[in-house]
Amino acid sequence: MWFKEYVSRMKGGGKSAAGVDMHVIFWSGLASFIGIGIVAYLSNKYFSPYALTLLIGSFGASAVLVYGAIKTPLAQPRNLLGGHVLSGIVGVASYKLLGHVNMPLAAAVAVSFAIMLMHITKTLHPPGGATALIAVIGGKGIYKLGFLYAFMPAGLGALILLIVAVLVNNLSKHRKYPEYWW
Repeated sequence: MWFKEYVSRMKGGGKSAAGVDMHVIFWSGLASFIGIGIVAYLSNKYFSPYALTLLIGSFGASAVLVYGAIKTPLAQPRNLLGGHVLSGIVGVASYKLLGHVNMPLAAAVAVSFAIMLMHITKTLHPPGGATALIAVIGGKGIYKLGFLYAFMPAGLGALILLIVAVLVNNLSKHRKYPEYWW
């Protein structure tokens, strides 16, 4: 009996998301182009010469939230900054404790503990899971950063994305960001 109910929950049944207006598409595209463009430019110009990076893959997902889904709690400044920094710390700690012994375990611990910590601190930001995972699987360049990784590139890059989100999202009279700061 419980199994039938369990499987029935997998059918879904809710309504599909509504389409978005062209102004939302335009401003989301423009803001993400500027935000990711600035982080990528700064990374290439000022960080790459020192074998560092400011650009990590999880910022692509953050851009979707802070430029394309600006009203969701997951896109608010507390979540963006806290999610990346806290997840970066958890990811580095997981790699340092377990990465040399058992990489799959370190990856699983990093993501699951990052999710739990983000829940506890009210900073849930889905790209934070990727930030934690990158700390474990990122390679020698990321490993060399140690706990600095949580603050640069994760925190600093997220801060730049946030500044662009505040400046560009509010250019349109139809958009307001953030909904709240903390």
